Amino acid sequence: MLGSIAIVAGTAIGAGMLALPLATAALGMVPAILLMVVIWGLSAYTSLLMLEINLRSGVGDNVHAITGKLLGKKGQMVQGASFLSLLFALTAAYLTGGSSLLVLKAKNMFDLVLDNQLAVVLFTLVLGGFAALGVAWVDKASRFLFSLMILLLIVVVLFLLPEVSISSMATSAVAESMTSSWMAAIPVVFTSFGFHVCIATLVRYLDGDAVSLRKVLLIGSTIPLACYIFWLVVTLGTVGGTEISSFDGSLPALISALQEIAHTPWISKCISLFADLALITSFLGVTLSLYDFVAELTRAKKTFLGRAQTWLLTFVPPLLCALYVPEGFVAVLGFAAVPLVVMIIFLPIVMALRQRQAAPQGYQVSGGAFALGLAGLLGAVIIGAQLFVAL
Repeated sequence: MLGSIAIVAGTAIGAGMLALPLATAALGMVPAILLMVVIWGLSAYTSLLMLEINLRSGVGDNVHAITGKLLGKKGQMVQGASFLSLLFALTAAYLTGGSSLLVLKAKNMFDLVLDNQLAVVLFTLVLGGFAALGVAWVDKASRFLFSLMILLLIVVVLFLLPEVSISSMATSAVAESMTSSWMAAIPVVFTSFGFHVCIATLVRYLDGDAVSLRKVLLIGSTIPLACYIFWLVVTLGTVGGTEISSFDGSLPALISALQEIAHTPWISKCISLFADLALITSFLGVTLSLYDFVAELTRAKKTFLGRAQTWLLTFVPPLLCALYVPEGFVAVLGFAAVPLVVMIIFLPIVMALRQRQAAPQGYQVSGGAFALGLAGLLGAVIIGAQLFVAL
């Protein structure tokens, strides 16, 4: 159970944490935390809904197989397209954020002004190559890097907590801009709680033990919530909501501001390394999933030519997005909420209704039709918020 809880928490925690202060600064501390709690509740409920679907379908089935059983080929096509769109959007966001940090490092360490587009290409080539090495290499690297990232997060939070001031949490957002501030924050916060892809694996791992799985999902999803709240406290409480709002979504500006507050050189390095690892661990996990999914879709051969073809199909679309979409890290990460809503809210609701009609008995999440309707409504709000931002 402990290992399963770590998988749930580890899947959620990543580069999305870096975007949270940038996305929620204009709201202020209390509204930002309330938003996170609501989104956490939605994510926890939908995870239990997906657990219900998995248990009723049969231990051992993956999401694609379950969707095919309940919704047929059309449902599988929607699920596959949503999954592909989600992974492409996340990869593009991490390329954008990673390249901006690379530019900052080149400036600070070597006093070198690195072109942003060149940085995107370098980041893709160097770290993207790991995806072609296979799951064994990425798994070993990710375990070590993620453990180090969590350790650094604890160090940074503990060191910055004494620097927190209530006045720094104030925001300059005026009433006229509050609507756009909420609309911009909702999709990014929702994306930061996306751990649902591991549920089918955990159902197999724990042999369909509903009681244990329920505890795993609730505890595992609460750990990211606690980490995110502490992270918001130390960022908004030190740099300040007003200041972060003026960064216009710039991740390097946030990291630089935190380093200035740290004063101590080694803490400054810890902050920089934490940001790097948050991006790298997320990037490795997402790109490995995307690479494997593309290889499965194209039925690529495991030859050098086949791997090269899969690599190009994996990285060229998000690379082009990172090169030519100027909105940046937070905006692209927010777009990922749209396919994520389809995958973990809309499709599970439809599948759960099908299963409950066919067989009323079995494990069922409490709340009935009201909870399903509320989850669907919140999902529509998230998509509406992203469309509002895009338009």
